[in-house]
Amino acid sequence: MLRRLLAARLGSRDDAEDALQDLWLKLDHVQAPIAQPAAFLYRMAANHATDRRIAASRRVARDGAWLAVQPPPAAVADPEGAIAAADDRRALERAIAAMPERMATALRMFRLEEQPQRAVAEHLGISVSGVEKLLARAYRRIHDSLSEPDASGETKGGSNDG
Repeated sequence: MLRRLLAARLGSRDDAEDALQDLWLKLDHVQAPIAQPAAFLYRMAANHATDRRIAASRRVARDGAWLAVQPPPAAVADPEGAIAAADDRRALERAIAAMPERMATALRMFRLEEQPQRAVAEHLGISVSGVEKLLARAYRRIHDSLSEPDASGETKGGSNDG
């Protein structure tokens, strides 16, 4: 009878079996005499079922809140990808360091500081067309630098695909 009561309250026969096991363990610790044992057992089972439902709903809410703040799997970089990205960044930094100063300045201002080409042109004292040419040459140098194979035959950019 208690198992049916718990199954009805919890919605699952397996959960009812677990709850019945928990009740048995709790009953083992009861020391005081019980005037109406059947009523006591049913009240204890009903209370335990209510406690388990409340705990389950809190668990679902807590887990849902936790999952809501987690980044999607695509946003979490795998270790190999992180190493490859770090290698690419170092190769890019070396390529920029090897550029003439004006070219590197134009590239940093335009790409990293997100300045418009007109502001870069004013800063360098050249025309917007001159900035475009500097940027084109900078991109070509970066591409060539990352495409050169190293001693192991791998390209410096981490991929040998070109």
